[in-house]
Amino acid sequence: MSDELPADLLAALPVAGVLPQIVVASRAGGVVVTAPPGSGKTMLVPAAVLDDLPAGQKLALIQPRRLAARAVARQIARLRGARLGGEVGYLVRFDSCVSRETRLIVETTGIMLRRLLDDISLEGIGAVVLDEFHERTIEMDLVLGLLLRVRQTLRPDLRIVVMSATLAAGPVAKLLGDCPVIHAEGRRFPVSVRYQRRGEQRELPDLVAATVTEALAETDGHVLVFLPGVGEIMRCEAALALAERQGHALLKLFGDLPPEEQDRALLETGQRKVILSTNVAETSLTIPGVTAVIDSGQARQLRVAPGTGLPRLELVPISQASAEQRAGRAGRTAPGVCWRLWEEAMHRHRPAAEAPEALRSDLAEPLLQLLVLGEADDFPWLDAPPAEAIENARRLLLLLGAIDEGQRVTRLGKELSRLPAHPRLGRLLLAGAQYGVLRESSIAAALLSERDPFRVADQGRRGPRDHHAVRSRSDVVDRVAALQAYHGGMRMADPELELHPGGARNVLRSAEQLYRLVETPLAPRSETPELSLMQALLEAFPDRLAKLRGGTQDRATMVGGRGVRLDGGSRVRGETLLLAIDLNDAGGEARARLASAVERAWLPTQLLTTRDELFYNPTRKQVEARSRTYFADLLLEETPVAISDPAAAAEILAREALPQLPRYLPAAESAAGSLIARVRWLATSLPDLGLSSLDDGELGALLPDVCIGLRSLDEIGSADWMSHVQQRVGYERLVEIERLAPREYELSNGNRHPLSYEPGRPPVLAVRIQELFGVRETPRIGGGRVAVLLHLLGPNRRPQQVTADLASFWANTYPEVKKELRRRYPKHAWPDDPLATQATRSGLKRDMK
Repeated sequence: MSDELPADLLAALPVAGVLPQIVVASRAGGVVVTAPPGSGKTMLVPAAVLDDLPAGQKLALIQPRRLAARAVARQIARLRGARLGGEVGYLVRFDSCVSRETRLIVETTGIMLRRLLDDISLEGIGAVVLDEFHERTIEMDLVLGLLLRVRQTLRPDLRIVVMSATLAAGPVAKLLGDCPVIHAEGRRFPVSVRYQRRGEQRELPDLVAATVTEALAETDGHVLVFLPGVGEIMRCEAALALAERQGHALLKLFGDLPPEEQDRALLETGQRKVILSTNVAETSLTIPGVTAVIDSGQARQLRVAPGTGLPRLELVPISQASAEQRAGRAGRTAPGVCWRLWEEAMHRHRPAAEAPEALRSDLAEPLLQLLVLGEADDFPWLDAPPAEAIENARRLLLLLGAIDEGQRVTRLGKELSRLPAHPRLGRLLLAGAQYGVLRESSIAAALLSERDPFRVADQGRRGPRDHHAVRSRSDVVDRVAALQAYHGGMRMADPELELHPGGARNVLRSAEQLYRLVETPLAPRSETPELSLMQALLEAFPDRLAKLRGGTQDRATMVGGRGVRLDGGSRVRGETLLLAIDLNDAGGEARARLASAVERAWLPTQLLTTRDELFYNPTRKQVEARSRTYFADLLLEETPVAISDPAAAAEILAREALPQLPRYLPAAESAAGSLIARVRWLATSLPDLGLSSLDDGELGALLPDVCIGLRSLDEIGSADWMSHVQQRVGYERLVEIERLAPREYELSNGNRHPLSYEPGRPPVLAVRIQELFGVRETPRIGGGRVAVLLHLLGPNRRPQQVTADLASFWANTYPEVKKELRRRYPKHAWPDDPLATQATRSGLKRDMK
């Protein structure tokens, strides 16, 4: 059977009816096309727009995936009766099929982004069609923004067509200048959806095998099984041997398959097929004859792995929109059935759609690409990434040496931008080439960005995981050596580094691809490849440098101030400097699963700074000065030095004292303490004077000046507060303060006694009763406006009475007090008429007259 669609079937596709509208709208510059899966937009729209372009102009059709790009190019070529590579061709990573006569080029998003970086004007390209835009990869968002820039500045004639099955078209149309939105209605055939029974416990391969048997019995066409990744495909293939024995073709479909094997899944052979596919078959690809879809409900998405800071495929549940896309594959050419391997009740808990990668992805690579193109912060994102993510990307690019402090792209940054890889991996590859270990650095880069082929061995290790028979300087070097030994057919005599064969082959395949990316001249082979690889790792992970904490073998502080502990799986111990390459945050404490030692001489000088610093030592409660050397913000070493900036030292001391200011004010009985108390009292009791309040805010402001020349907190209380307080209050007002709120009060008998002041309360005069003999009226201050509160003391200097009315005390209370105190203190004078008696300081009878 042929996989070509008959002309009458093409004409009946929903999009065929709106092609004239789409073409006309594209002439104005932009158009958004939305249509359900199977409506023909991928096959029909690009060809129709191409035919409307001026002679000689080309059209680029952008697909998110390589497999889809190749398949779509083949389908369009057949539709137009042309050979692949003639009028219609494709460009994907590591593969191309184009010629001089090619006018419709199907290419991946990465290829178009590379094209824009090389030639921002897109010379010769008259239209760009972005297909499957709803997948919202960050590359697709970048391409859309850059195309908009090109049309606004260099190419007003450039046509931009955005196509999607599930896209909310409004925001895209607005970004493109409120362009038209054209929708084609209707799925061709109904699809019945079935959910997994509640409580199903079978493993995925067994569940898939049982469901495939059911699908083959209930439907007539091909069966398409969506699985998360290659590993699941291989396990399910083993469980589906029965299908092959029944005469059906059991086929695999994923991005890294050789093209001829991909073609077997896509082309009709007359045999009923069971196709085990990743989400590459979710959109764009048309597999004729599929009437049954079995959906695992999972996919592997590219997300930033917190452990390494690198993009890595992670297993995630698909969204409701993706589930709808997958189900639609069963109804392309006839009514179909979709089996969803999850419970119906759980379906509504899935996200409605995938979050755009720009909101959840690492931004180092796209930011570098934008900076190379001279784009600033006003880039027209469809969804602006979080500011924190952009700032994190800037910091990493600065540490990698890709940009300078002014965000200008360096020569190294331009080299990294030309590599289709994350800047961190690109830096590792370039460093490997520079140090003569490109093979090893390619394997290391693949190891860190692919699924860990050693994970199964680690999890199955018996005994305490933190006690290894082997110690190492680099976990990464050990793993690279194990992979090289596996590749060479040798067996590593190291049970702790047992490899999973499938995972090892995947890493080595990726390593070969990465190796071929590097086009710079290679240095001669290193004489010490292990050390050279360790040095290359530092170039790629400068933000993961950590310094061992004193007295430990496995705890360190990392760039950024983060504490980290070497995981039991790491064999690195006791290294003064190390890279915490793969971090695990689960359980609270950050643990480094993979570490690699660093020698001090390897640290790039441009990231090293030495400066004298002042700091507060909380143990000694004093300011000290050290000469400190940093890598980025990681303290490497320090030595004590003399304090050369007294003002800065005073600021630090003041900052430490301020939260506990009352503790460090001068003592109440000191001259400065008394002045502060009296001014505070006057400010509240006689506000009309307009005196400074000397509250904690004002006194705190004086701290930096008070602390000049001081080193410790203990010195502050006895410092020269007096001159600073006097200056704050005003020297010209000191006489007035002393008159209205004296430090001591002189009684009529000549005796002087200290007054204590507290804002909002009467001043307190504590005096022995005998010293007030002969004094009739309560003393007053504040120009006679405020009576003091007398604390009348007995001979033991303890209060016997508190009063603000001395006359009343003599008349009413003294007789009773006299009786009690005469009995207890017979040597002291207790006259019947205290107002007629002369007071003395002692109060003894012999001193009285």
